Amino acid sequence: MSATLDQRLTQELAELAAADLGRHHRLLESPCSRVVTVDGRQRVNFASNDYLGLAAHPAITRALADGALTWGAGSGAAHLVSGHLQPHAALAERLAEFTGFARVLTFATGYLANLAVTPTLAGRGDAVFADKLNHASLIDAMQLAKANGATTQRYPHADLAALERLLAASPARTKLIVSDTVFSMDGDLAPLPALHALAERYDAWLVLDDAHGFGVLGPQGRGSLAHFGLPAAPRILLMGTLGKAAGVGGAFVAGSALAIDYLRNKARSYIFTTAAPPAVACALSASLDLIATGDALRANLFARIAQLRDGLAGLPWHLPASLTAIQPLIVGDNTAALALARQLWEKGLWVPAIRPPTVPQGTARLRISVSAAHTEADISALLGALREAATG
Repeated sequence: MSATLDQRLTQELAELAAADLGRHHRLLESPCSRVVTVDGRQRVNFASNDYLGLAAHPAITRALADGALTWGAGSGAAHLVSGHLQPHAALAERLAEFTGFARVLTFATGYLANLAVTPTLAGRGDAVFADKLNHASLIDAMQLAKANGATTQRYPHADLAALERLLAASPARTKLIVSDTVFSMDGDLAPLPALHALAERYDAWLVLDDAHGFGVLGPQGRGSLAHFGLPAAPRILLMGTLGKAAGVGGAFVAGSALAIDYLRNKARSYIFTTAAPPAVACALSASLDLIATGDALRANLFARIAQLRDGLAGLPWHLPASLTAIQPLIVGDNTAALALARQLWEKGLWVPAIRPPTVPQGTARLRISVSAAHTEADISALLGALREAATG
């Protein structure tokens, strides 16, 4: 490689480091769980999205191992070639029943699932209206729709009046409202009943990413729609990831029979991707059993969230109004957020600092991920370390 090519990359990496925006891996030397060995040290884990503590659950790991012994290590092809095995079909049927939708497509990742929906439904003559704080995968999906000729507009976060003005002014033949249900860096919930009402009023698709609501919110953990008592309406396409509360990996898109058939025939990130290993589908079927019967897990999760929020009152950092497992502590400055994360690390607590471009400039934060696996003592230890850091 030429010195010129190397020079540009070196310069950009140096600029990131100077702004305290450089990133590196931490190495886990134990399974994802409440307490992990990371970079050679034991730490209480407030960094994962394992909201129900299922990532290392013995029933799921057994199902994964048995699935591999029965069905092999890989699927061998895309779903529409020869890679759609019986465990994939069984999982899709179970997810459809669990969410209340007619049909489901499964994907290897949530990123692929989101890339399948918006650019497939929106092209020339269509319009996409997206919340400004949507996940990067939804933003990239919107950009692909724009490349297809769609008009794309981002409305201020959860600003229903602004969204309605955009919808009312749009002459598009097909309109899509696209939103996270639980926003991944703030933990707040989208106003789903109002978004659904706007979708009805303006005859729009409502595309929802329930990555952080599935398994946690609603009766039996059925997700954000169930939390709000909303039906599985034909105009809704619901994406859910299965590597967070479900504890394994992969994702799904749920919708009407017609919409899912359309995506199966037209969505490039479904058609041209090798299917996930069938053993993963076996593990996810076991996970669904635990989610459906996991009221005690969810009760402990919400008790720990309440304990944390009560204990953070009066500390100098801003705590947004989140009642979900995502509890952001807004520090502001990148360097200060990293310093606070290092202080907690030295106290045996792993809480990651999140900085731009993941969050807006000036809003660097600690993203505290609460899990049903956490104990009262874990939360008390975190609160004590934060009080100590606040008093310096």
